[in-house]
Amino acid sequence: MDIVNVTGPLPPQGHNPEGLWLVGCGNMAGAMVEGWRSAATDLSQAVAIRPSGTPVPGVRTVRTVAKAGPPPGIALLGFKPQKLPEVAPELAAAIGGETIVLSMLAGVEVETLRQRLPAAAAIVRVMPNTPVAIRRGVIAVFGEALDQAQRTRVGSLLAPLGYVAWCGSEAELGTIGHVAGSGPAYVARFIAALAAAGEGKGLDPGLALTIARETVLGTAWLAAAGGEPMAEIARRVTSPDGTTQAGLVVLDGELPGLIERVVAAAGRRSAELAADARAIDSSPAHP
Repeated sequence: MDIVNVTGPLPPQGHNPEGLWLVGCGNMAGAMVEGWRSAATDLSQAVAIRPSGTPVPGVRTVRTVAKAGPPPGIALLGFKPQKLPEVAPELAAAIGGETIVLSMLAGVEVETLRQRLPAAAAIVRVMPNTPVAIRRGVIAVFGEALDQAQRTRVGSLLAPLGYVAWCGSEAELGTIGHVAGSGPAYVARFIAALAAAGEGKGLDPGLALTIARETVLGTAWLAAAGGEPMAEIARRVTSPDGTTQAGLVVLDGELPGLIERVVAAAGRRSAELAADARAIDSSPAHP
């Protein structure tokens, strides 16, 4: 996939097709900025819109949409989903008919976004995970009917951040989000638990954490480099009736069902957020 950098001077008026608005810039959008900067992406036309005014490194930062400049080529929504009713009216009045809206709002569906932002050229949902900060992220993408130019524009913006997974439905996007988007938290918990087990057996806490972290990193790297099935990687470590086999008996008895319940819980919460967003849009007070 080709990579297109954001280049050129900021025009004083009209539409800015190469511009990027970061509407809200919390942890995830901030991680994306880190990844783009690491990839030497030109962010000279990017604008972060943050009511707090807290600067975003390498990006022009303003407090309000009104101060952001001409309508951008892409507007990335990175605020809390509950803020959509508050943010949408000002944003809807400011974006242009050629603006692609990229939404990271968890659970807020394309149809809901289209109702809120009717003038947008396209509505696209994206679900990245935090390793985008080091350009090793997974970014799930789903959009309403995009033409090839729009698809290329979105793909080119996201490609420097990691693996871009185009989805055929919002359900597929949600599932990838529950696995990859939430996955770093689950992996972090596993590393902490593995370290705690080592510490419980007498290892220095710092040493236990380093060993656990490097073991997970090395195994993931080995799996990515070799492309072997996970079962084969496990088999090569496991001697019949050995120590690893004894541990796997416990792990295999509990882990698959546990992870299934974890992902299902994330899915239920996503459905609740989507229902909340639809309820707000269908309420009598909504224009």
